[in-house]
Amino acid sequence: MKLLKPTWRWFGPEDPVTLQDIRQTDATGIVTALHQIPHGAIWPVEEIAARKQLIEDAGLTWDVVESVTVHESIKTQTGNYQDYIEKYKQTLRNLASCGIRIVTYNFMPVLDWVRTNISYRLPNGAEALYFDRADLALFDIHLLERENAARDHDPAVVEEAARRWQYYSAAQKQAIADTILLGIPSEKKLDIPGIRERLSHYANITREQLQQHLKYFLEQVTPVAAQLDMKLAIHPDDPPFDVLGLPRIVTGYDDIAFILNAVDNPANGICYCTGSLGAGVQNDLPAILQMIGNRVHFVHLRNVQQAGNGNFFEADHLQGDVDMYAVMKILLELQQQQPLPIPFRPDHGHRMLDDQHKHSNPGYSAIGRMKGLAALIGLELGIARAQQ
Repeated sequence: MKLLKPTWRWFGPEDPVTLQDIRQTDATGIVTALHQIPHGAIWPVEEIAARKQLIEDAGLTWDVVESVTVHESIKTQTGNYQDYIEKYKQTLRNLASCGIRIVTYNFMPVLDWVRTNISYRLPNGAEALYFDRADLALFDIHLLERENAARDHDPAVVEEAARRWQYYSAAQKQAIADTILLGIPSEKKLDIPGIRERLSHYANITREQLQQHLKYFLEQVTPVAAQLDMKLAIHPDDPPFDVLGLPRIVTGYDDIAFILNAVDNPANGICYCTGSLGAGVQNDLPAILQMIGNRVHFVHLRNVQQAGNGNFFEADHLQGDVDMYAVMKILLELQQQQPLPIPFRPDHGHRMLDDQHKHSNPGYSAIGRMKGLAALIGLELGIARAQQ
């Protein structure tokens, strides 16, 4: 039986987890990006080739780009958005010329993934990422002071946020703001004036309009990807619901079906993330995966545990609310229909053991991810052997 390809996200030469470290995890492929290139700029062939050579010199392969960031002008269809689309196409051509065939991206407005606590202490002493709706509301209403922000939160959450505002220390409030504004490691963190300015560009953009902007983008870039024998893989929104009044349009079954049908081309596919989709209590993850089928181009595997009141934290990879057995079983069935291995990576991981005394990117310490990868590989092999 053909197996998936285990990969590892690496943030480049400045990542505290080195390529040599990754060699010891059982991952054989790398997922990375040229984070030093400004959003919207063309990735030069020379820099792509240099990064690829660095990875191959370490005995690994560069399997997936995560991500070629979609410029905000493309999402809002303002300014020089057509020019940014042309630059995106050229980056795809440059990547293809270096043999890179899978490109992950997202269409989340302004913010990427959002959490409110990056050091949530688990009973065993490890630390996990946590999302708390009341802390988000506290940031939105009392720190960001977004106009009419309270309307976008449940009244009970607004009340709890007001209560916390009274007793949280200044340091606690600052920690919440810092966490929400983290963004992607290796990229510059936003500040409150910066996010206010970015939010203003979405003041008159509805969910339906943002969907149409995504459709237009895909209509432009997918034919280029198909011609280059490349695969585009959009990542679900994390978490899969509106944040700070911003519409999120890759949240579950219907959204993903819309994307696949909007440009019905094998090059237009999905980065299937069990953590992002799993944070939505309405989502049936096996059903979503079955619907996506062979247009799953890349896979993020992690688990989430609902904690009540819409809150959640990231659990061990084989625990939590995601039925990882059912997901892995379907993935292996899909793999048998594919000529090349489907790359997957353990997404995030608990900060644990010796890593608690080291600097690491939130969610991307070495030991927690290695534990997750070992569990996932064991699950995969168990299912594969049982089916032989």
